[in-house]
Amino acid sequence: MKDAFPFSAIVGQNEMKTAMILTAIDPSIGGVLVFGDRGTGKSTAVRALAALLPEITAVRGCPVNAERVGESPDWATTTKKSTHKIPTPVVDLPLGATEDRVTGALDIERALVNGEKAFQPGLLAKANRGYLYIDEVNLLEDHIVDLLLDVAQSGENVVERDGLSIRHPARFVLVGSGNPEEGELRPQLLDRFGLSVEVASPTEISERVEVIKRRDGFENDHAAFMLRWQAEDAAIRDRIIKARKALKKLKTPDNVLHDVAALCLKLGADGLRGELTLLKAARAHAAFRDDTAVARTHIQAAAPLALRHRLRRDPLDEAGSGTRVARVVEDVFG
Repeated sequence: MKDAFPFSAIVGQNEMKTAMILTAIDPSIGGVLVFGDRGTGKSTAVRALAALLPEITAVRGCPVNAERVGESPDWATTTKKSTHKIPTPVVDLPLGATEDRVTGALDIERALVNGEKAFQPGLLAKANRGYLYIDEVNLLEDHIVDLLLDVAQSGENVVERDGLSIRHPARFVLVGSGNPEEGELRPQLLDRFGLSVEVASPTEISERVEVIKRRDGFENDHAAFMLRWQAEDAAIRDRIIKARKALKKLKTPDNVLHDVAALCLKLGADGLRGELTLLKAARAHAAFRDDTAVARTHIQAAAPLALRHRLRRDPLDEAGSGTRVARVVEDVFG
């Protein structure tokens, strides 16, 4: 199986890459929503980041990637008593997936052959401690959206049907992508994404040529291409690991909290989820930059990512949401 495309080799799309890195540093930010044209590297970036991240420790054969022996669910059939390193999971949730496929259901084969009532885990179990990627998330069926909202809120998947009563951890970074021209995302699910990014096809010929050259090198001279970008990917990985450790020690002055609240109030963001997400994103940004305290510059960098999808619609303002956020940031911060 060919390796994932190197994260550092992705041309442009800096805002999307920044958002991915911030959620890798602090998964509690709540995932990334990427809207834009097809063929702009959305799915490539998800798989590239997961491949770049350090491997996780998991119990051998555990269907939910439990970190320690003894943490596997009671229904898990694994008899392994040891752990090993595995790549960070990346699970695709296809649009046509049934609820049973997503949450898990009764193992029909074991029920018919052995007369046993056993649970067959679904996609949410496989995605635990990793990434759940949904392409065309705005076209997802409503009942699957409702299910994802419940799991995203609790971090736990609950299955109560077919005589089964199953619970297992389901904590993952949710990454959704789509084309806004094909339909809007339900507000309830939109609000669950911590960060939002808008991507577009490159307009400069030189940039498009570079994309072609790198993709061609990846496909036709794979070993040399991977070796070329190995060091840069390793440098990003080291910065992410260091930033994760630095988060706990990072200082957040009161004036920064005031700036966060003032900005969200000025933008008219509903609820307080915007403030909390903006603060987490700013902290992750500060940690990635190896700064010791959160400052206004970090808030300015994180604001468009954390707030553009939380704005109320203004029919009299034709400016894009990113432009509106930038305008308010300049107004509040001077």
